[in-house]
Amino acid sequence: MRLLPIQMCRPGMRLARKIYSEDGLVLLAENVELSAKLINRLYECGVHFVYIQDPRTADLVIPDIISDETRQRALGEIRTNFRNLMDRPNRKSGVTYPYIAKSFKQIMSMVIDDLTDQKDAMIMMMNMGIVDDYLFQHSLNVSVYTTLLGIAHGYSRDELMTLGLGAMLHDIGKTQISMNILKKQGQLTKDEYEEMKRHAERGYYLLKDEPNIPLVAAHCAYQHHERLDGSGYPRGIKGDQIHEYAKWIGLVDSYDAMTTTRIYRGPMLPHQAVESLYAGTGTLYEQRMLQLFRDKVAIYPLGITVKFHSGASGVVVDINSSCPHRPVVRVLNNEEGEELKVPYEVDLSTQLTTMIVGVNEEGPIAEASGV
Repeated sequence: MRLLPIQMCRPGMRLARKIYSEDGLVLLAENVELSAKLINRLYECGVHFVYIQDPRTADLVIPDIISDETRQRALGEIRTNFRNLMDRPNRKSGVTYPYIAKSFKQIMSMVIDDLTDQKDAMIMMMNMGIVDDYLFQHSLNVSVYTTLLGIAHGYSRDELMTLGLGAMLHDIGKTQISMNILKKQGQLTKDEYEEMKRHAERGYYLLKDEPNIPLVAAHCAYQHHERLDGSGYPRGIKGDQIHEYAKWIGLVDSYDAMTTTRIYRGPMLPHQAVESLYAGTGTLYEQRMLQLFRDKVAIYPLGITVKFHSGASGVVVDINSSCPHRPVVRVLNNEEGEELKVPYEVDLSTQLTTMIVGVNEEGPIAEASGV
């Protein structure tokens, strides 16, 4: 399989992975043949990337960062609890639903188990092929990515539980924001933006007195938009005034927001998002955190098309965990853009003079992927 932007898909191509609805239902199954109508419909639903069958990469298996069981269970709990809160707006404090802490802790235990079972697990984009309400999937993504970073950082299981809960619930305050603002397609007005920013404080007050939810998790909701230089919100605190967990969550929250389809824009690719984050080194984010984050992100996701400085192009088929920005690429097209009869692989961690200069560029390679 390979990963293609929806605008590079052509009628006749077949899906290599299912397309899910926001409720976890299968909208399109594997092996479904794409038509122009289906491609347009997926784009309208906010699906910007899909996995496509290609005999030249038929052996490529792209692992899930967490199991399908964990993902479905987590999204179900997030969706149920968040929707319950959306139905009761303007709450001042306390979620007060029976067993909310128990259910979220069970989910976090599953997430931690999945991630610790994978040696050299990398942050892979989890938004491919999902027609989603942004808030639910985003909450899961941030929790999974942050927990993976916490494992790499060396936190204990108890610390990972608190960190992961804080990440999963960091945006719970958005359940108290008007849907007209959350889903507005145009630019927010000044008043609407100020209202949107209140989700951090509202999240804190929802969680701070909740039985069995650590107070630190409430502070993660409160502080995940604070920044090192004091330019964040809601209180403009800086440096060591910000809890370390909230710093991790704020970094990952920004990354996932950049790499996810939003109502008002399409997603960035990982290498673009990481570059953007690095612009905030020392001012918005701590350098040591950015460095660990960079080392754990699959900057060029498996299945994506890349182009070399020579003009040759191919598909990423393996990630070097010790050097994620230098993947293994199966070269499918030569310097002139002609399809190779016998593709070959290049390990960029050893071929240091070969440089990636483009990703998902239109051209012969896009046409060659349809089967």
